[in-house]
Formats: sequence, C-alpha cells, structure tokens
Amino acid sequence: MSLREIVAVNLRKLRHARNLSQEDLADRAGVNRNYVGMLEREEHAATVDMLEKLAEVLETDPIEFFRRPEG
Repeated sequence: MSLREIVAVNLRKLRHARNLSQEDLADRAGVNRNYVGMLEREEHAATVDMLEKLAEVLETDPIEFFRRPEG
C-alpha cells in the first residue's frame, strides 16, 4: 500500500468517524470540496501544511494520517 493510499484511507476513516461530509470538512478547512474528494481518491497528494490543517479540523494528531490500516 502506497503512502498516498494510506493517507487517503485514513482521511476517509477520520472524516466518517466525525460524521463529516467531504463538503463539511472542506468548508471547515477552507478548501474546495473537490480537493477533499481528490485526496480521498488518491488523485492528489496533500502537503504537510494541508495535513496539519485537516488534522486540526478533525481534532486528531497529523500522525494518524500515516498509520497503516489493520486488516
């Protein structure tokens, strides 16, 4: 599993755990909803700054984006 895929899976998991839509997350992070979708589909790789901002909105530590999913 690539690092980009790990980040995408974890972003989706964290967003769902907070009951946020892509649009809600995007609004709170100050980015376009399409961008969040592109991150989750692995079409774009987020910058460190963007991961920090998303983690802040999701109320989690940015390291959570890099944990390998179990299973």
